[in-house]
Amino acid sequence: MAKYIAQIIVTGVQVVGKAFARALRQEIAASQEAAKRAGGGQQGTKRAAANASTGLTLEEALQILNLDKVDPEKLKSNYDHLFNANDKSKGGSFYLQSKIVRAKERIEVELKNSQQTTKPPPTEGP
Repeated sequence: MAKYIAQIIVTGVQVVGKAFARALRQEIAASQEAAKRAGGGQQGTKRAAANASTGLTLEEALQILNLDKVDPEKLKSNYDHLFNANDKSKGGSFYLQSKIVRAKERIEVELKNSQQTTKPPPTEGP
């Protein structure tokens, strides 16, 4: 009887271990694929980090705020309109408001990253 219980435990541990290893490999592959889609290199790493921190890709954020491209003025006007339209006191949804806020945050991260890469390096004085 103890022999069978030991076999069941060993088999269970093997199954869980294999499943964990497979999930880990899939997560690593997905992470690498996300970095490639984000442009690779340092810029891709920044985008992948921004996607992970906000939980949205740039494309999703643009869709949520109904934007074709990253435009600060249009971002502000669309954000204000959508946020106010989904106000809970007006019958809106807190969930949708939070999605709108997260989308704005994701686009602002992209704007910040693009401003950092376009700034010339500081020059040293005499």
